[in-house]
Amino acid sequence: MPSAIFTIGRSGLGASRLSLELTAQNIANAANPDYSRRTLTQSELVMTGNIGIGASADSLGGIRPGVVVRAESALVQRQARDASSALEAAETEFFALREAESALETSGLFNGLVEFEAALTRLEGNPLEPALRLSALESARQMAGNFRVANGTLANARSLVQDEAAAEVLGVNELAAELAEVNRKLVAAREGTAGRAALLDARDKAVRGLAEQFGIATSINDDGTADVTIDGVPPVALVTGGAVAGTLAVSLNPDGTLAFDLGGTAFAPAGGAMAGRAAALAEMASLQTGIDSLAASVIAIANAAQAAGVDAAGNPGGPLFSGSGGADIDLALTSAEGLATAPAGAPAGSRDTANLAALLAALGAETGPSAGADGLLLGLSSRVAALDSRREGLGVVAASAEAELLRETGVDLDTEAANLVRLQQAFEANSRVIQVATELFDTLLGLR
Repeated sequence: MPSAIFTIGRSGLGASRLSLELTAQNIANAANPDYSRRTLTQSELVMTGNIGIGASADSLGGIRPGVVVRAESALVQRQARDASSALEAAETEFFALREAESALETSGLFNGLVEFEAALTRLEGNPLEPALRLSALESARQMAGNFRVANGTLANARSLVQDEAAAEVLGVNELAAELAEVNRKLVAAREGTAGRAALLDARDKAVRGLAEQFGIATSINDDGTADVTIDGVPPVALVTGGAVAGTLAVSLNPDGTLAFDLGGTAFAPAGGAMAGRAAALAEMASLQTGIDSLAASVIAIANAAQAAGVDAAGNPGGPLFSGSGGADIDLALTSAEGLATAPAGAPAGSRDTANLAALLAALGAETGPSAGADGLLLGLSSRVAALDSRREGLGVVAASAEAELLRETGVDLDTEAANLVRLQQAFEANSRVIQVATELFDTLLGLR
């Protein structure tokens, strides 16, 4: 058919234009982590001759643009999500506990205990020296202040993690609602269209955001919709098709740890940033209990020693500390003369320091407050160091998974630039075909 050359050129122009648009879209979104590259399928346009005698042979009539194909790999995407979820759990717990470690170190708790013992040891050398008595009393006051600072700074660190969890839960509910809406639109979206590819990008973005906060199991259905279940004890369904199972909520237990609920079902997360926050708050609750226990031990030991001895005037010793824990421990003794350094029954002005020696022995025992504070801080430091090592290892795994995902679904600018040149040349070639055909027909029509 003489006019077929125009059809071939026109179809080539159309296919080149559509491919150019997709290539330009790929290049524009090269830095978008939530974008998967697109390609356009093409097929031969076959024309059948039906005019004239014996004209039944098929002939090529150009190019038929096909569908928009979005690069994706369910396996690689799942691996990247799982790696990201594990990394978020380790990083969140690490940063939270590092704040707790910093809070306890800056409080000077351990140094306060050591200085209190040192002041008492110096007093043991000259129990009637007023300056040494005053120094011991002030070191006791300082130590009580260290306990209160440690308690307050740790409470602040816990509060930050709790507030962050409450804020992120709101974001998770929004992502779940967005995913459900995308699922509903995917059901109605036509296969192979740019609109459907954009919906699939939005689906993967929402699923990735959910995986960062919670470990999840994702099922991709035949229609492209995603069902999401939170990995936990027990596992709970979050999104099924176009419906969200319920509102995710987080509350605080009496000890300050997190309690999670989805639509009336309580669960404990097994992965993601929320699991990291839950683990960090459980560790902080243990630290809080440890600080209160240390403070109570110091109060009991010091007050028992005071009750068992007499002061410089030969009077029975009064309580050295008041309170019951880290939050309210305070100095109860108002005068340095009231320090009971001598044992009960000793006369006024006695230099017998047996009672003071017993106090020092109790404070410095293997199960005493100083050893307890050292163990508490050492255990926390070891936990933070282990989390840091784990975080670095998981970071390498996550980076590798992300790189693999980028190779599978990302945009290679060099490839796209080459495609751009090739498609521009194809567009120009098809334009030239139409131009030559026009000139040819004009020449034929102009023959006399």
